Amino acid sequence: MRSFRKHGDLFADPCSRRSFLKIGIFGAALLALPHKVIASLEEAPAPDLINPGWSGESGLILEPGGERRLHLYSTNTGETFNGVYWADGEYVPEALEEIDYLLRDYRANLVKEIDPNLLDLLYNLNQKLECDSPYHVISGYRSPRTNAVLRKRNRKVARNSLHMSGMAVDLRVPDLHVKNICNAALEMRGGGVGYYGRRGFVHLDVGDVRTWQDGRKRKKKVKAKKA
Repeated sequence: MRSFRKHGDLFADPCSRRSFLKIGIFGAALLALPHKVIASLEEAPAPDLINPGWSGESGLILEPGGERRLHLYSTNTGETFNGVYWADGEYVPEALEEIDYLLRDYRANLVKEIDPNLLDLLYNLNQKLECDSPYHVISGYRSPRTNAVLRKRNRKVARNSLHMSGMAVDLRVPDLHVKNICNAALEMRGGGVGYYGRRGFVHLDVGDVRTWQDGRKRKKKVKAKKA
């Protein structure tokens, strides 16, 4: 029900539990990769206001049964997860472990449990977008040390970022405009939505309902918390 493989090996058989654990042996080597995402976190001029507003039904709409699938691609490591993370009324532990590893702090090679609510948010967003393309993840979990380093480079990085709690992700979808992703996420009202148009990604989290964009102070759009 799951597939975790290196980008480019699209026709390989899904990894077994044993082979997945072996991936950790090569974790140290990942630290030698260029910090591709640092440039995307540098301060940039604010884009034109999109003013998407809040509309549609609030909260996530998830069926209790069936399966929930995600397709994730890490732009930093080239790793891919394409599989079912929820089946028969419960989360699939092995799939969650694979996702946790893919969304790890690749700079420090540290893994943290990703909030399942964030996965459900991504699943629901994918249904709304009706897109089969994978989420290209720029940033998932950040250790406190990594977040502090990024904050020194760019003061717009939140001191208490939800990335440190495994509750946030920065992503793009190659086949979709960033505005489309942003607007769909805003309609769901499942948490925070940050629009980074010029840098080409959207921030999503499962914190309070709020929105902001490049170069502008974070501002709550509604008083109530997410449903």
